[in-house]
Parts: sequence; structure tokens; C-alpha cells
Amino acid sequence: MQLSNPNAQLLAYETIRDQILSGQLAGETKLVEERLAEEIGVSRTPIREAIRRLEQEGLIKNKRVYKPTKLDLMHIFEMRTLIECYAAKKAAANMIQENLTKLKQSISDARNGDVNGTVVANKQFHDLIVQESRNPIMIAEVDKMKSIIYIFSRAVVINKRPLLIDEHEEIYNAIAAHDGKLASELMRKHLEADLHFTLNIQNDF
Repeated sequence: MQLSNPNAQLLAYETIRDQILSGQLAGETKLVEERLAEEIGVSRTPIREAIRRLEQEGLIKNKRVYKPTKLDLMHIFEMRTLIECYAAKKAAANMIQENLTKLKQSISDARNGDVNGTVVANKQFHDLIVQESRNPIMIAEVDKMKSIIYIFSRAVVINKRPLLIDEHEEIYNAIAAHDGKLASELMRKHLEADLHFTLNIQNDF
């Protein structure tokens, strides 16, 4: 029995998105509306709406799961570096104790969590710092990339990038010490290491 709108649209969107983010639908997988409609239990119209929405989020291109090229990854990380290094410097000057506590907790959660828990904790770490840019345009730019960032962040965690969480701790210590220059430099090195590692495991997402 097929669901009616808008429940069908939401179910289709969430199901396909979750399958992409979890890796169940790998990069470059062709999306066939008829098969997805049958699997999810909805008509083709909600599937088309879901695909259109996911195209806007950057997860689908030309009816295929988006698989970033090497150049795509370099451009994404270039943008992240510009924004997050600036945000780290601002965080060192402005982050209140409540958010410092959350930042530290995210590191602990990442160390002690399973794959999904670690990915979520790492996302929280970066999100807390980006918010300290206090620049809505910068925050919106990072938000546009959130789904793509999640995909390769998950791949980085699964493939156990060395020193990933240790680097977060170093950045936290610099922010907590109000050393903006060091926090910015550590963030730059952290994202460069992320990019280098991601390029080496590109076939895994």
C-alpha cells in the first residue's frame, strides 16, 4: 500500500538520503525511479521530488549518486579552510565557557563512540567552531556542503585516519588558551591532513 503525500515525499527523501549517507548507495550509483518506488512503497512522484531535493543538496547529479572528483574535493576543502581557519581564530577570542565545554565533550564522544557516534561528534566539533565565525554567509556556505562533508567524514572515520581526534584536541587546547593564531594554523593543518587522506581513500565513498 502506497503512502499519500506529504508523508510519501518525506519517506522517500529520508530513505534515499540515509542510503547515500550510510554508503548503501555508493557514488555513481544510477537511481532508477521505478525500483526505488517499489522498494520504499511509494509512487514515482515522491521519488522524483526526493531526487530533486537531493540534487539541490548536492548528493545527486544527473540521476546518479554524486561522487566527488579530486578537483571537487580540493575545491571543497579550500572553501572549508578559508572559513574554518577564520572561525577557529574567532573562537579563541569569543567562545563562551558553555560552548568550550561542548567542544571538549565532542572530543570525548568521538574517542569513545562507534563509527556513527564518532562521525556525529566530529561534525559537532566543526559546527561549534564554524558558528563562532558569527558570519551568517560563512555559516550558510558550510551548511550547503554538510551532506558531502558527512560522506567523506564517515569514510575518514571508517578508514581510521591517524591522529584525527588528537588534532581536534590540539585545536581545542589552542582555543581554550585564547591563542587564535595557533588555533587557525592547527585547523589549517588538520584540514590539509583530512584532504590528503580523503584523496587516498576516494574509491571508498
